[in-house]
Amino acid sequence: MQGYEKKEVLSVAVLGATGMVGQRFVELLSEHPWFRLTAVAASPRSAGKTYEEAVGGRWKMDRPIPESVRQMVVKDVNEVEAVAGEVDFVFSAVDMKKDEIKAFEDAYAKTETPVVSNNSAHRWTPDVPMVVPEINPEHLEIIPYQRKRLGTSRGFVAVKPNCSIQSYAPVLTAWKPFEPYEVVATTYQAISGAGKNFDEWPEMRGNIIPFISGEEEKSEKEPLRIWGKIVDGQIVPADDILITSQCIRVPVLYGHTAAAFVKMRKKPSKQELIEAMEQYRGVPQELSLPSAPAQFIRYMEEDNRPQVMQDVNFENGMGISIGRLREDTVYDYKFVGLSHNTLRGAAGGAVLCAELLYAKGYIEKK
Repeated sequence: MQGYEKKEVLSVAVLGATGMVGQRFVELLSEHPWFRLTAVAASPRSAGKTYEEAVGGRWKMDRPIPESVRQMVVKDVNEVEAVAGEVDFVFSAVDMKKDEIKAFEDAYAKTETPVVSNNSAHRWTPDVPMVVPEINPEHLEIIPYQRKRLGTSRGFVAVKPNCSIQSYAPVLTAWKPFEPYEVVATTYQAISGAGKNFDEWPEMRGNIIPFISGEEEKSEKEPLRIWGKIVDGQIVPADDILITSQCIRVPVLYGHTAAAFVKMRKKPSKQELIEAMEQYRGVPQELSLPSAPAQFIRYMEEDNRPQVMQDVNFENGMGISIGRLREDTVYDYKFVGLSHNTLRGAAGGAVLCAELLYAKGYIEKK
């Protein structure tokens, strides 16, 4: 399969553009070769202001606000027809209650505008694909069933999974030939996963909080849905693996780390496991999608790696770094994984998903 050649640049809006994930979308889209950011939308209190005014002193990215967006007038995200009418598709990073997000994203889809969402609200809707492009691109085939339910010919909702599972689920996917069946995964999650930095959350400096609401259920269940199959117009989660998890907030700005323990029905060597990880490729690599890492998973031999400070930006934050793979006294093997939570785990993963949707013909110019 050769690299995909784009046909034309698509126009896109970011919904919830002033929050941390929305800001990351804005940053990534400002120079994207396939997508042109032509609208930003947020709550009514931000509507009518320039993007720079609406964000105020809350811009959290390392680079300045892109010049192409700085003076863009923010639209009211609730004016669905007006926003959708200007673009080919939208990214959703709104901050609402789950039921509100579901209705809101469906409303955009019903305007025949595809929605690629970072939110969790639709992750368990049976006909909504929840995709890590390297792992389960075939789940996009559920979209015609969803369109039938929504009564659309072009509109749909697609979502990406929780950011924390990116640090271990890709490894387990690469190890599928060895039949992993029981996993303990403890994640150490950055504060940006809560949409905050240290200025806004000073009590996190030098602190650890052993609770993140809803995260353990997501960490245990969402990989099963990613590995599931489409049956009668619904995605049925896998049932051949059990995951138990603990999720801990740590004083790190970017980067979710996981310590994972795995039992397998087959007994591979350490070298076989390393080769399976490093050789693992998916459709994004085959198509050379713009945001795809050349190497999805790398293994680091050093005893003290991966480290957030040195490794979180591997492959522009879109690659997964793994280290400390070794045999365990209770489980078969254990390892440490690291992923960038707002790039691979959030906005970057959603942009890659949109690139795959475009390459596969699910998103087209209006």
